[in-house]
Amino acid sequence: MQQDFQQIIASPTDAYEEGRKLFMGKSLLNNALRRLATDLEAHGIDYSIIGAIALNQHGYRRFTEDIDVLLTKEGLQKFRDELIGLGYRPAFEGATKKFRTTDENVPVEIITTGEYPGDGLPKPVRFPDPQDNFVVIDSVKTIPLEKLIELKLASGMTAPDRLKDLADVQEMIKVKSLDASFAKKLDASVRDKFLELQKAVARVSSNTEIEGD
Repeated sequence: MQQDFQQIIASPTDAYEEGRKLFMGKSLLNNALRRLATDLEAHGIDYSIIGAIALNQHGYRRFTEDIDVLLTKEGLQKFRDELIGLGYRPAFEGATKKFRTTDENVPVEIITTGEYPGDGLPKPVRFPDPQDNFVVIDSVKTIPLEKLIELKLASGMTAPDRLKDLADVQEMIKVKSLDASFAKKLDASVRDKFLELQKAVARVSSNTEIEGD
């Protein structure tokens, strides 16, 4: 019998176990991700995984309750036309970008090329075309690290309710041991914030080393 993802995350005990399996690549969410990637490829839809799943793909282990995927507007329309009813359904009546997998009931949220992160207002950083912005990690097309961090910074800097995006960047700096030179890969509008976070991480790390001596 197929388990229901929504029922699992409603239980603290089951949610913990699901999170443990997620980091091992054996959770319902992992299964849904692999099938989504396969389905998008089979239907010729360019995509790139973003959000918390992308953080996990790049090595920062963080639990999440959905899959965020970047498509073009044309790709979104093709997804609706060709995949709804074949493994995916709208999350609610009238939904245009929020879906659920039919088997596991895992939420799939689609962001389209050209949208702005954070507060949604125009800014130098916007969601790119997935055709040219992906790296393949464990057979899944994932947004490159520099683009992921760029989007997270732009989001956290402009939306008061998205401060966790800045915390995600800090954790990624720790996990990937990113130094100040990484800022050169980012849009100029977010470089200062990256350097601020990177210096904070480096300062804490340096103090910890001194205390340990």
